[in-house]
Amino acid sequence: MIDLIKLFIAPVAGYLLGSICTAVLVGKIYGKDIREFGSGSAGLTNTLRVLGKPAALIVLIGDILKGVVACLVGLYLGVYAGSGATVDSVGMLLAGAGAIVGHNWPVFFGFKGGKGVLTAAAVLFMLDQIIALSCLVTFVLIVVAMRFVSLGSICAALMLVALSFIPAFGHTIYFQIFALVMAFIVVIKHRANIGRLLSGAENKLSF
Repeated sequence: MIDLIKLFIAPVAGYLLGSICTAVLVGKIYGKDIREFGSGSAGLTNTLRVLGKPAALIVLIGDILKGVVACLVGLYLGVYAGSGATVDSVGMLLAGAGAIVGHNWPVFFGFKGGKGVLTAAAVLFMLDQIIALSCLVTFVLIVVAMRFVSLGSICAALMLVALSFIPAFGHTIYFQIFALVMAFIVVIKHRANIGRLLSGAENKLSF
């Protein structure tokens, strides 16, 4: 019964933390609603394009922190599940997923947030550093080669799904479900970008 209560608390706490939308708060400091400019996304890339590097740095730190704190809350709750030697912190998975959902659909800002990639990356690093680094390398290589942040994000999400099913990484079905759900969210949130990529109208990142 106690574990069930903890499993309820984990995603709710993560969601509330994720709903603290750093890009919207920083935009208010600059006198702008970041969701009304550029791509309309309350995330790092749009902040960089609309408000510049100092504002983007604050968003970078804030979006990473809320993913990390959410996972720490989930870890503190201490609910685990596994089979044999394979064990995952279900509390961390639920809290991390909640933070990502909160970033995308923040309750404090009319359920209109960012795409959740940065917060998802922070959560993934808390869960499995090797898989996270592999996804990060995939993202960087795609962005450097193609200069499309959206394409890099989608490829990294698909890489997460592929790696989650490799037995050598030692994860349970709960981690695999987490990976599938997160990839689905990333693809759904980037559906407009996918349309622009296919039509050749997607904006390229300027280094």
